Amino acid sequence: MDPEDEFVLRELRAADDSAAALAHLAEDLVEAAYTNEGAYEWLLELRARLGLTELAAEALTLDLRQLLVQLADPRSTVERRGKITVADPHAQAGDLLAAIVRAVDDPTTVCALAAEPDGWLARLIRRRLLLSGVEELDLDVQAGSDLEERLADPDLIVTQLPYQAGEKRSKIAALEGVERISDLLGPGCTALVLGPADALVDALPGTEEAQLRSGLLRSGVVEAVVNLPGGVTPYRPGYRCALWVLTRDPVDAARGYVLLADISDESLSEQVRTRLAEDVLLWRAEGHRREDGHDPRYGRIVSVKRLDEDFGGPLTPPGPPISQVLARTVDERPALIAEAEGRLARAAEHARGHAEEHDRPRVNVVRRTGTVPMPATVGALIAEWRVVKVKGHRIEPGHVVPGGHHDVLGPEEICGAAPVGARRIDRAVLATYRYAAFTEPGDIVYTVAPRLGLMVDHGGFSIVEFPARILRIIPDAERPFTPRVLAALLGAAKHTGRSPGAVRPARRIEDFAVPDLDPMDVERFDAFLADIDRRRELLRAQDDALVEIHRLTVAGFADGTLTIDDS
Repeated sequence: MDPEDEFVLRELRAADDSAAALAHLAEDLVEAAYTNEGAYEWLLELRARLGLTELAAEALTLDLRQLLVQLADPRSTVERRGKITVADPHAQAGDLLAAIVRAVDDPTTVCALAAEPDGWLARLIRRRLLLSGVEELDLDVQAGSDLEERLADPDLIVTQLPYQAGEKRSKIAALEGVERISDLLGPGCTALVLGPADALVDALPGTEEAQLRSGLLRSGVVEAVVNLPGGVTPYRPGYRCALWVLTRDPVDAARGYVLLADISDESLSEQVRTRLAEDVLLWRAEGHRREDGHDPRYGRIVSVKRLDEDFGGPLTPPGPPISQVLARTVDERPALIAEAEGRLARAAEHARGHAEEHDRPRVNVVRRTGTVPMPATVGALIAEWRVVKVKGHRIEPGHVVPGGHHDVLGPEEICGAAPVGARRIDRAVLATYRYAAFTEPGDIVYTVAPRLGLMVDHGGFSIVEFPARILRIIPDAERPFTPRVLAALLGAAKHTGRSPGAVRPARRIEDFAVPDLDPMDVERFDAFLADIDRRRELLRAQDDALVEIHRLTVAGFADGTLTIDDS
């Protein structure tokens, strides 16, 4: 089946008796993966774990490969022409070609051209594409640097420029690589070229490389330039990549313009990939339509003339996308700021109305004379039936939703990492928990992991999530505490933290010691804490309004949509 020794004959002849065991393993793997292609691709996905560093070094993240497939849009080409010819002049392990083949419904509609100087990798690419369903007569992988163009003219070129270390990376060489790929473009052909960001999008200090990049822009083949986020090459996390999209003979409305997009601060989530692909594909189909065209979500349409005038400047959007500037949230910012200013005025007026009431604390804090209260541990308070310890509940993560009926209080809420009310549970779902019980008004909800956190649930009817627990005050007990007082004293207890390397807290909650205050002291202290809480609430309302005004105003000035009128 391989008389020309292009695929696997050499490897079969080199195998000895030890390969018999591998044959059984390969058969089991194919059985588990259902197809030969599935087994082969599964092994390649595990290349790093298998120690195949020469294959893993050039690998791209799955998210970036999916983005390139969306930008290439091979299905639409197959629908129009019935067949597609895809080429990669720097094929490496063939990841991009394989991704394109998997994206079409029928692999037999794909003609694949590739070039790879490493003969071992070239043979791997042939096997990979053949197993993926490409017909042998529609497949040509050259063990060299030049494509075999006599088989077919490429409709799509998808490639990654070979990596070079930063200290010897040549910006001119990278741009010349893009230029060679642009020479391969026929009428209606599109190319996706992945390369170093310092050459493709950053400012160029040298005249020669700036002239070369400017010439490529003036040639009219550059459709879009995308600055990609870091980490898209996992083996080289410090290597920054950018993408050039080239198209021969673009639509008339796109001539003289380039779409510049910057997603360097985004993660390549499905939403980001879809929106960016829509931007590029609609730009490719429609070009520049000033009145009713699609406004990009991740970039700006910039004239080549303007980029040429900024000789050697960075190829980044000159401002936020027009769709962001014209967004509803931007239009509503002045009204939202005015509304926040109204809340601030009302909060300040409310505070002034209570100024006399809150002019000074209701109790006089003075130096204690006489005996100091004896300490009592929480364990002793529990044994004396003055406090009850209640366990938290183990709740399925999928049952916690934003729109439920009862608040869920876990370590995030208690320690202040998440606002109370952001996580809730539906009452019908809660009914399926046999032993679930609500908090009671005044319960102290606490956690010791990841650190000590305490809060008083004044309203009750919440669900406490393990590892958080409850301390419940017994009001009828002799010498009772109040929730505010006990929570304040526990928060000030000594030796309650943990060292940075410790897995467990230094002490259990039962070992925490608090002063056993006289009932009269408890009553006065509680009144003082309640007065402090009321004051803080008044100030918090003003602070929240100021934070909202600051956030909206800064955002408006940052994207150039707000100004301040002196009148």
